[in-house]
Amino acid sequence: MDVRSFSSSRRHQVQNLQYIHKVGVPPKQNLFKEFKTTVKETFFPDDPLRHFKDQPRSRKFILCMQAAFPILEWARGYNLTKFRGDLLAGLTIASLCIPQDIGYAKLANLDPQYGLYSSFVPPLLYAFMGSSRDIAIGPVAVVSLLLGTALQNEFDPVKNVVEYHRLAFTATFFAGITQATLGFLRLGFLIDFLSHAAIVGFMGGAAITISLQQLKGFLGIKISPRKLISLPFDIVNSLSPNLQWNWQTIAIGASFLAFLLLTKHIGKKNKKLFWIAAIAPLISVVLSTALVYITHADDHGVQIVNHIEKGINPWSANQIYFSGNNLLKGFKIGAMAGMVGLTEAVAIGRTFAAMKDYQLDGNKEMVALGTMNIFGSMTSCYVATGSFSRSAVNYMAGCQTAVSNIVMSFVVFLTLQFITPLFKYTPNAILSSIVISAVIGLIDFDAALLIWKIDKFDFLACIGAFFGVIFASVEIGLLIAVTISFAKILLQVTRPRTALLGRIPRTNVYRNIQQYPEATKVLGILIVRVDSAIYFSNSNYVKERILRWLTDEEEQQKAAFAPKIQFLIVDMSPVTDIDTSGIHALEELHRSLEKRDVQLVLANPGPVVIDKLHVSSFANLIGEDKIYLTVADAVVSCSLNCTEVV
Repeated sequence: MDVRSFSSSRRHQVQNLQYIHKVGVPPKQNLFKEFKTTVKETFFPDDPLRHFKDQPRSRKFILCMQAAFPILEWARGYNLTKFRGDLLAGLTIASLCIPQDIGYAKLANLDPQYGLYSSFVPPLLYAFMGSSRDIAIGPVAVVSLLLGTALQNEFDPVKNVVEYHRLAFTATFFAGITQATLGFLRLGFLIDFLSHAAIVGFMGGAAITISLQQLKGFLGIKISPRKLISLPFDIVNSLSPNLQWNWQTIAIGASFLAFLLLTKHIGKKNKKLFWIAAIAPLISVVLSTALVYITHADDHGVQIVNHIEKGINPWSANQIYFSGNNLLKGFKIGAMAGMVGLTEAVAIGRTFAAMKDYQLDGNKEMVALGTMNIFGSMTSCYVATGSFSRSAVNYMAGCQTAVSNIVMSFVVFLTLQFITPLFKYTPNAILSSIVISAVIGLIDFDAALLIWKIDKFDFLACIGAFFGVIFASVEIGLLIAVTISFAKILLQVTRPRTALLGRIPRTNVYRNIQQYPEATKVLGILIVRVDSAIYFSNSNYVKERILRWLTDEEEQQKAAFAPKIQFLIVDMSPVTDIDTSGIHALEELHRSLEKRDVQLVLANPGPVVIDKLHVSSFANLIGEDKIYLTVADAVVSCSLNCTEVV
């Protein structure tokens, strides 16, 4: 305790006493205006209607159309140079998406053409309505796995093909409804409840599960993706001479997987060679298909795709369930898939928007994604969203606008119309290799390690989601991730941090003594800071924690024969709001302190807080002269009134 510092600064404090300012009370606001401001900041923080102010009716109509269809805005400045970049990017991502789509459709237990359908209609619609220049739209591994798992729990994809497909379209329809509704109602902030740590764990667990599923293509065994512990026994049993396994299949899958991983490594090491990794899946499909066709490997046990239906998307609106129990099942599965797809797409969009320094309207993205999935469900598509691997290739290939999605969609259209019969001899093993090479990048060890170093509670959410997906199911993993994220929020709200403050030597700045050990306490004064708003959920804890700080300090003062604590200053700078329970807690704190002959003093309450303190008459209770603009002002005033009592 710095007694000399306190004594030497006494004269300086007396000289500066006349400069102490009081806390200002904000002017009273109209109730309707206050409510309007709150709603605006909650749902319209970006002020989306600012462009419509003082505009003629014709101009407002044009702006409205541009808001709904961003292509009408950026198309005016479109030129041949931009088209060259989009054309190259579109062709590049098309070469990547075609083999991936066939593999992802199998993850969803759908026929291969449904994956291609989902890269034809949705990207076209997104190009007109989306605000991201870089997102590449189509099926993704995690959503495909989620759909496949959830739908399989309701209908067998082999025995009940028609019902399974109808439920898939119904789920896609409600995924779109969920996404579009969140966008229209400006509720995009809800997806932020799925924290980055939870997403890292969820994606990693999904990648492991997907990879386990694809081992069936390598070894010809049945593996439950939800029972990791049974994997070694399944592999050993598959090697039994009584069971079927095929060394040609293993050779094809392993060799092309090695090739794909090598090209990905080359692309990461040298960014200019990204195109090698992008076209590697298509090269693998072409080579493996030719190999099987020439060698007749399908006659020796190598499983092949066999048949992909030719032609563009058939109409499927009449297959969507709009009544009965299957409607509820489709809604539940669709809402879950829609939220996951939304989280992935918005995260991807924000990443590339930051890299290219442009603004991404999250709510507009939700409307665009929702609309494309609603129409997609009516044209035999399943849930599509932004793909990180394709979007990264799109970005590196030099895309300029969403026209790259149109180019990709056109290539898929040509494939559906003319090329699908050529995929007949494509081995399933190569599709497994493509899927594994795509999802292996979802396992982010560096991000998990960083989360562990930064926040152990975040790491718990990460690891909980990871093991939940692997050992239970995708839905359980997602539920665990959301539950732990909510638990963290509740813990932070109900148990806010508090700190003891001391004066930094040779300054009038007061900071946390744990962070600044050189900071000194002031004789006879205890300074506590509350680092949170004070609500009903934490008000009692805040009061008890402050009293515990006081009790501990009094015991230390008594043991050191130091002056008794006479003033307790509460620094309310971080307290952004307070409710009636919080004010009652302060009243109870004030009464408890009075019994100990300790005066309660407040420092720097914000405008919302000081207004409520005056309305509740708490300011009159403790005295307006006990509310100061800064901690330093409060210390100066209290120091002059401290008596030498031990």
